[in-house]
Amino acid sequence: MKISFPTSLCRSRAGGNRASFVIGAALLLAALPGHAALNVLACEPEWAALAQELGGDKVKTSSATTALQDPHRVEARPSLIARTRNADLLICTGLELEVGWLPILLQQSGNAKIAPGQPGYLEAGTLVQRLEIPTRLDRSDGDVHPGGNPHIQGDPHNVARVAEALVKRLAEVDPGNAAFYQSRYKDFSARWTAATAKWEQQAAPLKGVAVVVHHKNMSYMLNWLNMREAGALEPKPGIEPSAAHLAELLAQLQRQPAKMVLRAAYQDDRASEWLSEHAKIPAVMLPFTVGGSDRAKDLFGLFDDTIARLLGAAK
Repeated sequence: MKISFPTSLCRSRAGGNRASFVIGAALLLAALPGHAALNVLACEPEWAALAQELGGDKVKTSSATTALQDPHRVEARPSLIARTRNADLLICTGLELEVGWLPILLQQSGNAKIAPGQPGYLEAGTLVQRLEIPTRLDRSDGDVHPGGNPHIQGDPHNVARVAEALVKRLAEVDPGNAAFYQSRYKDFSARWTAATAKWEQQAAPLKGVAVVVHHKNMSYMLNWLNMREAGALEPKPGIEPSAAHLAELLAQLQRQPAKMVLRAAYQDDRASEWLSEHAKIPAVMLPFTVGGSDRAKDLFGLFDDTIARLLGAAK
């Protein structure tokens, strides 16, 4: 007996097969490495922002910390371990800034391709001329970094040096998009050079201005702008201000005045506000990194806002 199917049913099944094939092909293409964005994990927001500038839509970036977190002290949460496990490239400041938490992330993630020494790991702090390298190491001196001050992002010339190394590393990890990364770098470098010249011209009135800092994290910025550190709210790096130390600092400022007291967005404002009130100088919050203020949405906004806040306080 011959069995016949309705023509409409045959067309329906043929259409379904074609639809299944198209869907399957799309899923297969999406799964291919060449079509997947490169996962870049940064330890700090400034490096995530830099990777986004150079990588565009070829990268997916995230930061382990925010501008409202002390980068010295971060909790290795399960969600952060998962991001570390999936990273293709890890960029950190280094110089022991993340020594309290990064080794735990690397160990728990089991991601060998982003281990120190591998192409998937880039340490920004080793790429610049470091300041405040200690001549002795003693825990009684507070939170001292043997390799020098790690807060290198305060100088845009340092950002430029890291960008030069980062574009090469992106090309090494993802050679298929090397030309794209180089093109993005060329554009960024031109804009960054012009912006740096603008910031230096704007900041000329700040030369020689004395300031008090909360923590020793403004050194690269002060060095770049030829400003002078007149004291620190912390008696030793990493040690919170005490009433006795603040009184001593106030007496010092009466002999050698400063123009303002600076703190980063993540730092408690009570000590700087106290000194501001008693020394009659402005207390200035600086964004310190990308996301530290409404204006500091990217690297360019970070320095635009920083210079504007310093100039406003100097007047």
